[in-house]
This record gives sequence, C-alpha cells and structure tokens, in this order.
Amino acid sequence: MTAPTTPATQHIAVDVVRDVAVLTLDRPEKLNALTVAMRRRLAALVREFGTGRRVRGIVLTGRGRAFSAGEDLTQAPTTEAEVHEAFESFHDVTRAVLETRVPVIAAVNGLAVGGASEITLCCDARVGTEATEYFQPENARGLTISNATSLLLRRLVGNHALRMVIGSERIGSAEALRIGLLDEVVEPGALVERAVDTVRAWTPQGGTTALHLALLRPRTAEVEAAFEREDRAAHEAWTSGLLTAGVAGFWNTKQTEETTA
Repeated sequence: MTAPTTPATQHIAVDVVRDVAVLTLDRPEKLNALTVAMRRRLAALVREFGTGRRVRGIVLTGRGRAFSAGEDLTQAPTTEAEVHEAFESFHDVTRAVLETRVPVIAAVNGLAVGGASEITLCCDARVGTEATEYFQPENARGLTISNATSLLLRRLVGNHALRMVIGSERIGSAEALRIGLLDEVVEPGALVERAVDTVRAWTPQGGTTALHLALLRPRTAEVEAAFEREDRAAHEAWTSGLLTAGVAGFWNTKQTEETTA
C-alpha cells in the first residue's frame, strides 16, 4: 500500500506582506526539496498573484537553512514519461514567472541546489545573505539543466555559467554578488523585508512597471527554444542510461556517507 502524500499546499506557505505576496518553500526537514506537485503548485501561485490585481509583486524564499535542495530524488523519474513530466513542471515555473505583470524577487536564504537554483534565474532580482550558496551538481549525476538555464544563466553571468554547470563549482554569496548572480547581500533577518522593499520601490503608483518587465525580460521564443534544447538533452540522458546511473550513484554515495558517519 502506498503511503499517503502530504498535499503540496502544506509545502508552500503563502503570506501577504505590505501588499507583496511572499511564497515560502516550506519543507525544511527535506531542505525544501521540490516534488512535481510542489512545482505545479508554485507555478499556479505565481500565476494567481502575478496578475497584479491583488498584490504589487511576489517574493520567493525558503524556510530553514536551505532555499531548496532542488529536485526531490526520492521521487526521481523511473520512465521517460516521468522525465518529461519532471522537466515540464520545472519549465512551467519559469513560464509563470516570466508571464507576470509584477516583479518577482528571489530571497535566497541559504543553499540553492540544481533545479531550485535555476528557478531563481528567471526572477527579476536575487537577494541573498552570507549563507546563500549556489550549487549545480547535475553534470556529475547524469542529470541535465532545465528552467531555460541554458539561456538565463549565461544572460546573468556570461562564461561563469560553464564552471557553474560543467564544473559544478559551489558559488558562495560573495562570489555570486561579484559575478552578478546575486543583486544584493543583506543580513539574514532583513532578507525578506529587503525583497519586499525592492518590489515596492519598483512599483510606483501609476507607473509602467508591467510594460517595462515585458521589455526587459527575455523573449518567449528564446525561452521556449531553450526548453526544447534542454528537453532533448534530458531525453538523451535518459535513453543513454546516464540519468538512472547518476541517481543510483547519488544514493549509494549518500548511504556510504551515512554508514561511515
């Protein structure tokens, strides 16, 4: 008998702070690891608040010591159809953010891994603390990037994208600020408040923020072309067996570490 799953709504907390929607990844015991259901819920919430009718903007953050550990590998795909579903649910978060008529700010409270770090790339700004750290381990795990990262990461950091993805280098907050991955680093207690302040500063009454967001964000055709490239790479990783072997290797290493700890 399959154990009942916790509703995705219990893993994403929703608050409105000074007319700004704060969406918090709320699964700290799992380092806010993202399931397909959580990603679908997140995309739906971004679309709900992104119209601008209820709030001035959106802040995305995490509870606990991590922003998110990325893809929940306890629910790793076991069929090609599940691979497609997993990638599509990541892509849809990016679509939802880029379709909003309000600013979306990532308040990156801690470690941001893989697909979770990629989700922050489509946001209009990224605010962090000294604890913020980016880590994209996909290349050594048989996984491939998603979320239009092949477009958005280079757009933000240029050739640093190569060492982040291919070298899987961990990027701390100071380095992230230097290369343009973070826009600002603040004290932990001020993180969400600073992100809210940014939204409010960017949405003056009677302003044309929605029009400028549409002008400054990457074009839809560019993003969809990136999704297609990433989907082809995911298909190749699956059919070659690299994805399955990489996930198995991750769990074997984790089990060994826990046994020897």
